[in-house]
Amino acid sequence: MVSSAAAEGIGSPCCADLDARVAELDSLVARRGNRAVRLEAYGLVNQALLGWYDGKEGDVYEVTNDNQRTRFGFKGKAKIDDDWEAGFKLEIGIRSANSKRVNQYNSKGNDNPDDIGFDLRDISWYVKEKRLGTLLVGLSTAATDKITEANLTQTQAFAKYSDVEDTGLGMLLRSAVNGRLTGSGISWRRLLGDSGDQPGEGERGFDVVKYISPTLYGFQLSASVGTQEFWDVALRYEAKIGDIEFEAGIGFLGLLSGAQIPLCAAAEKGPDNRETSDCYQMGGSFSILDHRSGLFLNFGTGLKVDDFIHKTQRFAGTDVDDTQFFWAAQAGIEKKFFDLGKTTIYGEYFDYDGAGGTRRTVTAGDALNPTGVGNWAEWYTGVDIWGLGVAQGVDSAAMILYLSYRHVQGDLLLRQIGGSGTVEGPIANAPLENLDLVITGALIQF
Repeated sequence: MVSSAAAEGIGSPCCADLDARVAELDSLVARRGNRAVRLEAYGLVNQALLGWYDGKEGDVYEVTNDNQRTRFGFKGKAKIDDDWEAGFKLEIGIRSANSKRVNQYNSKGNDNPDDIGFDLRDISWYVKEKRLGTLLVGLSTAATDKITEANLTQTQAFAKYSDVEDTGLGMLLRSAVNGRLTGSGISWRRLLGDSGDQPGEGERGFDVVKYISPTLYGFQLSASVGTQEFWDVALRYEAKIGDIEFEAGIGFLGLLSGAQIPLCAAAEKGPDNRETSDCYQMGGSFSILDHRSGLFLNFGTGLKVDDFIHKTQRFAGTDVDDTQFFWAAQAGIEKKFFDLGKTTIYGEYFDYDGAGGTRRTVTAGDALNPTGVGNWAEWYTGVDIWGLGVAQGVDSAAMILYLSYRHVQGDLLLRQIGGSGTVEGPIANAPLENLDLVITGALIQF
């Protein structure tokens, strides 16, 4: 039996709507250079309002939320045979204003022009054999990337509980003694081991060669070597038992001779001053979610050991600590209370303590200078953050609406630098004003 639509033929008046729909679908298909590679275009937009108050002044900036910044990309894969596959990934990030670098003087966070606009996040190819695993080559993520950030909830899109620098920690420190901002360029994120990344967290944005094993009983092993002379290895696990979903990971990163990544105290010294065993880090995290009740817990921790500090000119012969340590937790409820999408309500805490960012100096006359004279080096830093937030998913629009608040407080100990550039003077505290941050916005995937 032939349907009436088929009898009259495509293009007839009865099929005008069908013709229009076919044309619409055809216009949405990404054009391919060949039929062998299956191509997928994807991306997201994540823009927000960031409000801040530093104890004396406050404002609201429009920013790109760097917790999961706006991006677009293309992924492709081709089946070679029943066992082998090849593919690629090309991903471009976009920032109109950088949420982790804006400060009291700069609402765009573009002191470095590379911090806004377009940036290349990933350009890599891979080959995969279903029993042997995957070999990836190119600019991509290291094996330990996100190893301290396991998260099964919506908060990973706007309020990562471990990588706290992404939410407004580019704000400059303000002295609690005289109320002035530092003129030495020290921001809150620079109290976290100087680089802003939490100890134990892996690298991204470097050229790597990475191996990823097949998943066996929920476990997956990965390892990578970077052209910036680092190596790392990570083990991840995923499982779901009834209503309980669980994921976890642990990793280790070390430096090769001649390392150039800013992981150690003396990263600016050059390859001749580097020894493989002088600097390393390890980290891990887990996330557990009960889908029936909606209760969840995210937890991450990391340790960095930087023995090279004791070999730098500033800190040679001193008892400066050579470790940096953090832990962070986020807990709450995430459940689909409404047909609209999942609702997430949570609280969080972050704690960091460790050796100061040893490339930072408080100059004479600076607001943070304990005596007003001489240069002082960061000796010890600590950051404590507590926060809370709410998010609402909108499934029909692939959207997450969010609102997050964080209260930031910190410790800064300084030691005076002698005339020869060595640290030989007294140790003093530089009291800091607290920082309050609110970020609200929306993420839309496509």
